[in-house]
Amino acid sequence: MNFWCDAGVNLFSAQFDSDRAEVLLSASQAGVNRLLLIGSDITESQRNLTLCQPNPHYKTTAGVHPHQAAATASDWVTQLNVLLAMPEVAAVGECGLDFNRDFSPRPIQQQVFAEQLQLAKQWQKPVYLHERDAFDTQLAMLKEQQISQGIAHCFTGDRAQLQAYLDLGLYIGITGWVCDERRGQALQQAIAYIPSDRLLLETDAPYLLPRNISPKPQSRRNEPALLPAIAAKVAELRGCSISELASACWRNSTTLFGYTDSPGMQE
Repeated sequence: MNFWCDAGVNLFSAQFDSDRAEVLLSASQAGVNRLLLIGSDITESQRNLTLCQPNPHYKTTAGVHPHQAAATASDWVTQLNVLLAMPEVAAVGECGLDFNRDFSPRPIQQQVFAEQLQLAKQWQKPVYLHERDAFDTQLAMLKEQQISQGIAHCFTGDRAQLQAYLDLGLYIGITGWVCDERRGQALQQAIAYIPSDRLLLETDAPYLLPRNISPKPQSRRNEPALLPAIAAKVAELRGCSISELASACWRNSTTLFGYTDSPGMQE
């Protein structure tokens, strides 16, 4: 069996409230042993941490998503610093800019993002980046803060945007977007240009159900156990074997996020 790291799971989404334990079991049975849980605000990051502390094959990010930037408490930086001191917290984020939905005013998004970039440098942890319709502004901020460690989460851009992130030293997170024949064509064309030592796969579960799954699950919900479907498409586009891809992604998750567990390790 190939072993995988799902580098992006929204495990405390309400869509998993009824069967979270079963979702985790299904993931391990599919060889998806490592999970990186996504923290979109302080509360979610704290919940993730509680689950990760007894599980060496789970880690979490901690941060504030741009959608939540305007809702931060006055002491959010202090709270985030407490979380970032924990070894189970592997990255700062999900942070970034979202000029598509603008759920938070853009100046506030930029302020909250800038503070998290500074914390990432202070704690020497990678950034876990969100970006939508804000690429030029986000790239400029990353360069200004001299960020060179992190991952472009759920990358959906073209080859030029890919190269800009690679030039900074970032890893690239690929989701089921690459399986979408309607929206994923630019990404499909860029996949071959990602160096094997910069590639990570993620489901972004419960979102972005891969369109190459047949039959579709009745719930229409994505989950970590479906990561191999993304891997199959990426391997096809890159002209490599599934096992080669699995080995590379496993090594990359070790390097970037600091996992210390072994393949097949179970509780």
